[in-house]
Amino acid sequence: MTATPPAGSPANAVTIDSIVVARGSEPSLELAGTGAPPSAVLRGPRQDLVAVVEVSDDGWRASFPLLASRWGGHLLPPPSGRYTLALADESGVDVPVTVSAPLPEASLVPGAFRFELAATAHVLTLELSPPLADDERGVERQTALELDYRTTKRAPLNAVFFESFYGQSATCNPLALDREFASTRPDIARYWSVVDASVPVPEGSIALIEGSAEWWRIRGSARLLVVNDWLRNRFRKRSFQTVLQTWHGTPLKKIALGRPGVGLRTALATIRERGRWSILLAQNPHSTSVFRSAYAYLGPIWQEGYPRDDTLVSGDGAAVRARLGIAEGVTVLLYAPTWRDDRPEHIDHLEVAAFTDALGPGYVTLIRGHSRTLRPGRDVRASNVLDVTGYPDVSELFLVADALITDYSSVMFDYSVTGKPMFFFAPDLEHYREQLRGFYFDLDEAAPGPVVQDAAELVRLVLDREAVSARYAEKYRAWQARFNPLDDGRSASRVVVRLLARKAVG
Repeated sequence: MTATPPAGSPANAVTIDSIVVARGSEPSLELAGTGAPPSAVLRGPRQDLVAVVEVSDDGWRASFPLLASRWGGHLLPPPSGRYTLALADESGVDVPVTVSAPLPEASLVPGAFRFELAATAHVLTLELSPPLADDERGVERQTALELDYRTTKRAPLNAVFFESFYGQSATCNPLALDREFASTRPDIARYWSVVDASVPVPEGSIALIEGSAEWWRIRGSARLLVVNDWLRNRFRKRSFQTVLQTWHGTPLKKIALGRPGVGLRTALATIRERGRWSILLAQNPHSTSVFRSAYAYLGPIWQEGYPRDDTLVSGDGAAVRARLGIAEGVTVLLYAPTWRDDRPEHIDHLEVAAFTDALGPGYVTLIRGHSRTLRPGRDVRASNVLDVTGYPDVSELFLVADALITDYSSVMFDYSVTGKPMFFFAPDLEHYREQLRGFYFDLDEAAPGPVVQDAAELVRLVLDREAVSARYAEKYRAWQARFNPLDDGRSASRVVVRLLARKAVG
């Protein structure tokens, strides 16, 4: 396919006359042309791919590695999505693009991604999607694989199938249980359901791309499934399978059947989903009570604390701080708001860059969006802000943060294990509580830190953290007694012991 340069191309446009996708163990996108841009970036929603640009008398060449390391981790493909080419001159001004080169055919780089290039009106885009084989792609093939999954009788496999946040990460309670299995029973195979090859999985485990033939096979034969969210309609539980639903947080905001305005269709889906669970894990007595009512759940609930919080008892944030590139002596704030049902793509309700500026030098704010905003949202970019929405494990961020700023997110029930200060910035408190979701208890009354609606007041309180901590010390102790009585660093061990005793796997 050849892209025709648009009529009336700007005189200063950079011309791309060669486009090559190099496959193999180190895939890359190679562009060449005239007009010599000093910088070239493929901008994605959660990751940018920066090219190495070489300039010669004949023109320029830009090489984009299509495997990259984030947060000091292994080289991995970028997340699926659209990446748009941005070229800039020496002063940083964007330069328009004219594409005269033939575009490579859409294709598969096995184990990494499928790619497709497009060029229109001075814009070159690279679309990446999960690396499904030709016989696994499309509605027809997925329907056939699902039919085989539902109808084929499979022998039980002594393995654990993990899924966290619909395969968008390998984190949360499932990750902590994976690590416990790896430590105590390394003979048991561990598989992770992931949306694409950009999701890093724990050492010694095997990644399964959602929708692949192997994903369907293992999902239908693993004896134990550990998940932290809904399994959804495509799951059919076998008689030999145990499903441990760890959930992903103690609820403040109302969930499932407890949400305002729940219709019949949603209620039926909720009842159907809870029927897939064998065991439900709760962090505390409050969660147990909510889960019973919100899911009308009559099965066993194991109240064992949260495995994902074990690391908060004895973990060290020094290595994480270095991984994030945060200098010594800098105060680290973690801003972790929940998502809004009516604005799922919006994350920064605080205007975090201006807030951090107001604190003065010596502060950096980490902004962590909810898992629901991982794909639709875009990273916040500012000199005093580090967007860590895509950071693999939020528990590690808790270790680094000197204080937490949240609103209605369940991170409040995890961070309190650390005993460090918490602030609740809730500018839409009344709307969220009265119209959008509703609460299970009065946040103003119970909060172990100030609930504020004004950013200037929040700045003043953060600067006076020691006094705030002293003022809320009694409330903080009451909060921990209510919500963290079992978060003692041994939750994962207790859960795995119970699973083995139950012979769910092993």
